[in-house]
Amino acid sequence: MADLVETLREGMGSGGGFALVAEDAGQVVGHIAFTRSLLDAPRRLVDVLVLSPLGVLPERQRQGIGSALVRAGLEALGQGESPLLFLEGDPGYYSRFGFVSGAEFGFRKPSLRIPDAAFQVIRLPAYEPWMTGTLVYSEPFWRHDAVGLRDPDA
Repeated sequence: MADLVETLREGMGSGGGFALVAEDAGQVVGHIAFTRSLLDAPRRLVDVLVLSPLGVLPERQRQGIGSALVRAGLEALGQGESPLLFLEGDPGYYSRFGFVSGAEFGFRKPSLRIPDAAFQVIRLPAYEPWMTGTLVYSEPFWRHDAVGLRDPDA
């Protein structure tokens, strides 16, 4: 995961998203990244963002740090130009922020290895109804094999 974060940070420097950190007494206790990807829509490719990864130190989990990072990110994105934010994650956790199944709005996941329930989206103020199609993850997710779940029995 650390290699993925480092690669994503490099891309953020050239306008490929942003990251937020939570600190306590000068120590980073949480991190969230919002990285650029594409939506292959019928009209044209659309720049979208992916929330990944979100991490909180194990000893600091269940203290609201991750939720605060997600909320701060959504607030920042509400002022921006990105129309959609996608993620792979637990719907029981992310639904509290307004995320819903991507399929519910006609979006297709970038890999069959992503469980249907885990493929989620939230529409942001810049969203327009014609923006539907297939999410195309940026290259670092593929390079670091961070898409979906691998079958351990395959």
